[in-house]
Amino acid sequence: MTAARRTVAHTVGEALVAGGVDTAFGVVGSGNFVATNAMVAAGARYVAARHEGGAATMADAYARTSGRPAVLTLHQGCGLTNALTGITEAAKSRTPLVVLTAEATSRRSNFFVDQPALAEAVGAVSVRVTSPEHAADQAAAAVATALDERCVVVLNLPLDVQQRDAPGAVPPARAGRGARAPEPGETDRLVEALRAARRPVFVAGRGARGAREELARLADRCGALLATSAVAKGLFRGSDWDLDVSGGFATPLAAELIAGADLIVGWGCALNMWTMRHGRLIAGDAVVVQVDDEAAAIGAQREVTFGVVGDVRAVAGAAAAAVGDERPEGYRTAEVREALARRRRWRDEPFADTGDGERIDPRVLTAALDDLLPAERVVAVDSGNFMGYPSMFLDVPDEHGFCFTQAFQSVGLGLATAIGAALARPDRLPVAALGDGGALMGAAELETVVRLGLPMVVIVYDDAGYGAEVHHFGPDGHPLDTVRFPETDFAAIGRGYGYAAVTVRRPADLDGVAGWLAGPRSAPLLVDAKVTRDQPSWWLEEAFRGH
Repeated sequence: MTAARRTVAHTVGEALVAGGVDTAFGVVGSGNFVATNAMVAAGARYVAARHEGGAATMADAYARTSGRPAVLTLHQGCGLTNALTGITEAAKSRTPLVVLTAEATSRRSNFFVDQPALAEAVGAVSVRVTSPEHAADQAAAAVATALDERCVVVLNLPLDVQQRDAPGAVPPARAGRGARAPEPGETDRLVEALRAARRPVFVAGRGARGAREELARLADRCGALLATSAVAKGLFRGSDWDLDVSGGFATPLAAELIAGADLIVGWGCALNMWTMRHGRLIAGDAVVVQVDDEAAAIGAQREVTFGVVGDVRAVAGAAAAAVGDERPEGYRTAEVREALARRRRWRDEPFADTGDGERIDPRVLTAALDDLLPAERVVAVDSGNFMGYPSMFLDVPDEHGFCFTQAFQSVGLGLATAIGAALARPDRLPVAALGDGGALMGAAELETVVRLGLPMVVIVYDDAGYGAEVHHFGPDGHPLDTVRFPETDFAAIGRGYGYAAVTVRRPADLDGVAGWLAGPRSAPLLVDAKVTRDQPSWWLEEAFRGH
């Protein structure tokens, strides 16, 4: 028997796994068939999606939640264009992701598009495998770049090149650049500001994930309250001084306390319009400091008093050492402690139940689900008018329990996000919170959940329309026929895919959720929640300020 040829496609697949990739997501066609199988043969897990857009978001969510790089593997041309929305979200979110895509370089091919231009247009780094001699090194460099630069790398694998014989061995994985320590004296001004502050607030973002211990220690030593951007929700869960999310999702109490700060320190956080409500959460005389490991990020979204360049963990550790063990009261007064004990969460705020027996108030629904579902969960939320309810009424155990793919604000990514996060954290119950629009956009991946055997809870907040547009344009008298739809039987759709399903119109209908949780959970659960639709969610006005 003649031994199978070892081609460039084999080498590239092997090099990606050698570089540290353990999981690949995609849809396989002729152009990426060999390279994908080579990854599997080298020890990677391959997760087949039903649409390239879903695969892209699964890979993004997996990398975010696991902290490891992932690969998205695609057919040439249409495979890449199908995945572009998910790739754009990952690029805007600085996710370490390698997109391995076959490439038709002949303009006569029906698959030809300018793939490097497409990659660059959405903020990704474009690389092309140019020869058999350099293929392994170029693949290894793609993984290293994705990790070191926290970016999406589109690795184009031309059809003619990938079929050629491959020489040499796969190179070993490259060492990353490591965390960037602050320069000597870089933290001095920050320490002075912390010592002078009477009401300091820390706002931690994506760059602070994994630095809870160092930030909490420093906050203890200067009396700071603790908040996060939406993507870092859960980072300070369990602290008496946790304000939860800053910005459009903030509780009234959190907004009041953040706006009262005389020092705001953004840790790995852009302090952008969403996190600071277009600057309205920053007092006019407040000192604003931004800590980031990239100098170009300092002040990129808003004016700051000064910045500190360095890794969040390293800067916080150095500042804590310099501040010493003195523990001033700062913002941690008895009055603030008592207020947080009473009003820390959105569900602590009083509201009038708008449920009418046919439709359930989304606040009542989500608070009840929060009580029913196990605390060890990973929550993924789609985009839409409904999104504030699961984001803020469902608690998560830590920053690894919330996956928020909202940098591009695309509707339809929620279910795929939940799949990627679930595979990264198989020890937790995955919860996908979707609107009716997003559920139908991503419905192909309902099959993927069943096929993978994920014990997922999919909650569809069905208001029979694109609620954000209904509530934004409706009050001005615009016709709404373009954004309203007949009611959909999502429970029936779920059962068709193999889900257990319940329709919820009133709180008593949630008994079906309790029954599913009692076991054996042999199929995923779809909750078809018919929610009230007369009022916009509280964060909607803030959202449209950015349009």
